[in-house]
Amino acid sequence: MNNVIKHSIKHSIKLFIRKVCLVLVASTMAFSAWAISIDQAKQQGLVGELANGYLGVVVASDEVSSLVTMVNKKRKDIYLNLARKNKITMQQVTKLAGEKSISKTQAGHLIKNAAGQWVKK
Repeated sequence: MNNVIKHSIKHSIKLFIRKVCLVLVASTMAFSAWAISIDQAKQQGLVGELANGYLGVVVASDEVSSLVTMVNKKRKDIYLNLARKNKITMQQVTKLAGEKSISKTQAGHLIKNAAGQWVKK
């Protein structure tokens, strides 16, 4: 592969990662009315981030389940748009989004590890 193609691929990957970061920021802004509730739910250990880019229910209740469903619906819509725009699979988008959301998870908040257990970051 020549250097021009390699550079083009690297540039495309960097742009895609930036878009995923923007998605996470946009999804937070899209839920500004819920931002306190999401933050409180995370602080209380009721929800956590999953490796697939979605929010997971740790302690089930109607309120928590509704919040997670709404957040995940918005995230899925954003991920679908990113996949279409970048001509990549949803699996690729959610993998990158999951990595980014877990890396941005605050210390003390919950993430689901590869063994399927909720652990504090």
